[in-house]
Amino acid sequence: MEPLKLGLAGLGTVGGGVLELIAHNGEALAGRCGRALVVTGVSARDRAKPRTVDVSKLEWFDDPVALARSPSIDVLVELIGGAEGSARAAVEAALDAGKSVVTANKALLAEHGTQLARRAEAKGVSLNFEAAVAGGIPIVKTLRESLAGNQVKRVFGILNGTCNYILTRMQNEGKGFAEVLADAQAAGYAEADPSFDVDGHDTAHKLSILTSLAFGTEISTDTTPLEGIRTITPADIKAADELGYRIKLLGVALRTDGGIEQRVHPTMLPKNSAIAQVDGVLNCVAVDSDFAGEIMLVGPGAGARATASSVVSDLMDIATGTSRPTFRLPVASVEPHIRAPIRAHEGGYYIRLSVYDRTGAFAAIASRMAEQGISLESIVQKHPRAGLPGSGRPSRIDEPTPVVMITHETTEAAIRQALEAIEADGHVHEKPQMIRIEKL
Repeated sequence: MEPLKLGLAGLGTVGGGVLELIAHNGEALAGRCGRALVVTGVSARDRAKPRTVDVSKLEWFDDPVALARSPSIDVLVELIGGAEGSARAAVEAALDAGKSVVTANKALLAEHGTQLARRAEAKGVSLNFEAAVAGGIPIVKTLRESLAGNQVKRVFGILNGTCNYILTRMQNEGKGFAEVLADAQAAGYAEADPSFDVDGHDTAHKLSILTSLAFGTEISTDTTPLEGIRTITPADIKAADELGYRIKLLGVALRTDGGIEQRVHPTMLPKNSAIAQVDGVLNCVAVDSDFAGEIMLVGPGAGARATASSVVSDLMDIATGTSRPTFRLPVASVEPHIRAPIRAHEGGYYIRLSVYDRTGAFAAIASRMAEQGISLESIVQKHPRAGLPGSGRPSRIDEPTPVVMITHETTEAAIRQALEAIEADGHVHEKPQMIRIEKL
């Protein structure tokens, strides 16, 4: 059988990993596919940049769109990144030319996935993206193929290794967010501008893709309430530990009677739960379904080798003629994404306040909670540092006192309205902290 000719657009970390994997395991891949996988053309910004695999004998394209349209390739592998620009143009050009596409581009899929799937379906070609979510974890195939006979109830997980690394270091070493972030940047685990990761946007993009696969809906990132990890402090980490929890940044999606609930936020998880023990740069995705029950996959969420493994897995499907609808269902059967109304959260909420030690302050806070129908499971008032034994200073009137409250089941809208009122009353030293507690 003729080899499958590949055009590789983007020769960065993942592109280099794909070249290395094909070079190292090429003979085994050919045996498994019944045909060879051969890179015939490449495109990147810098032709002279040193690379781990020699590309000098491959056809070079300065323009990835020209590579996508070239008759010398059968499949475009898009590893440029970004929702717009050359990445989008190259993918659209390849699909319109009747060529299958393999991509690791979560941003492109999150913004334009439904439209691209429609293009692929019209041309009878594949749009595969296992590497776009959770790196080397085969969650796309799990949802699209292995669980095809199930009704998925919920999908959730740790989808960003940078955030998980930072929270793990804060947990283990008692350091603050800024200090650990600087260490992560120095170690190459965080970008110079970490906003996309630490503010939750990366997780939201990946979650929107998983949501579409799990529930057969159009991709939507606009409906995702989003919170990152910048506001997590050592005090929150310590309080969680004392209460029997670990803090993780979770992406959560579930189908309800009113639509799809899709959210990204820091979450307190029971210490003894499997997902709470996923540390460092690892990712984790869990799926609740009707017949298979709950399954969980853990593995590297990024990196050249892990991500290249997923890219090549998609290429092998194309080489063997294995084809599935892009987002589990034909485009005509995909439902609109309807955001579910806010419901009561069963696990309750952790709230941390820094309260001025004034007459009437605690009564006013309790009153604001009662106005929103919020019932408290527990409340812990800690002594301010200045008044701790051995501190050398007595506690003073008007010095902020740390207060931790755990609520019973309530809605997030009620919590936020109560906290806004508490902050407006002027009895707190800083913006209140609120973290969901998940009962897994």
